[in-house]
Amino acid sequence: MNSESIIALLSFLGTLIGTSGGILTSAKLTNYRLELLEKKVDKHNSFAERIPVIEEKVRAQETRIDNLERNETI
Repeated sequence: MNSESIIALLSFLGTLIGTSGGILTSAKLTNYRLELLEKKVDKHNSFAERIPVIEEKVRAQETRIDNLERNETI
């Protein structure tokens, strides 16, 4: 093999290794950010599930207050 072929082969291998490393790093970062986003969505979903329960409790308390106020005026 002549020196030009060896240089071309080494350049190709360097490019291949650099590109593969960049793709793997990018994929890891994307997976990490997706995990963070999933955690935020889970927090939001649990909050959305609790709101109707809180609203029902507030309605019950308002009813109790209304009943107490009516009984007080009698």
